[in-house]
Amino acid sequence: MAAKKILFITTEISPYLVETKMSNIARNLPQGIHERGKEIRTFMPKFGIINERRNQLHEVIRLSGMNLIINDTDHPLIIKVASIQAARMQIYFIDNEDFFQRKYLLYDDEGNEFEDNDERSIFYVRGVMETVKKLRWAPDLIHCHGWMTALAPLYIKKHYKGDPCFKNAKIVYSIYDDDFKIPFNSDFAKKLKIEGITQNDIKVVKDKPDFESLSKLAIDFSDGVIQGSPSIHLGVKEHALKKEKTLFLDYQPEETYIDAFNDFYDRILT
Repeated sequence: MAAKKILFITTEISPYLVETKMSNIARNLPQGIHERGKEIRTFMPKFGIINERRNQLHEVIRLSGMNLIINDTDHPLIIKVASIQAARMQIYFIDNEDFFQRKYLLYDDEGNEFEDNDERSIFYVRGVMETVKKLRWAPDLIHCHGWMTALAPLYIKKHYKGDPCFKNAKIVYSIYDDDFKIPFNSDFAKKLKIEGITQNDIKVVKDKPDFESLSKLAIDFSDGVIQGSPSIHLGVKEHALKKEKTLFLDYQPEETYIDAFNDFYDRILT
């Protein structure tokens, strides 16, 4: 039997960014899942704070060169790759001069959230999907980490549902305590519209596109939900627990989460 393929889409991975709960899980989980017999691919944004020379990033020309249209504007998609030698693991980076060259992650030097974080999220998620298509690598399960990946379940289940790379993929969404405080721009729902996505699909984010509604959107199109932090937004957790057809895995301690997640994947895949 062929090894199951697991795609990891995350916001942070150590050692490229500072250690957090999410960045540590995103670093160690793919390695652990690979060691348990599954094939993996891992993606993150190429934030400007990441030192390309020190981390030996290089552009993958054959994967770059596409433009993604967001809010009627073309944005070139650049793909870079690096290796974590100790884990024998490659990391793919989604890059774009407009969205990811600034020397900060999600906030400016005064602690203000970037006004275009909504478009950065859209670009990142769609960039991952298009790159996976170019790789011709069809994942059996896609595990998304953090709110910046929250649009992946929607796009996969609606826009990419007929694509050979994604039509059979199951989706797991991990919720962390990484909530943003200021809602996205009021035209966020309009920016999301693309072939296959209806107004009804995105009605939860239409009136108030905040962290809670964005998380609920991700949950609505996921097959499984994991509590990634010891405590998460109560309304979001309640929404996940109400979804009868969506499996839920409570917070797992550091000593056991890799095995717990691996078992959770197997439950969803079978």
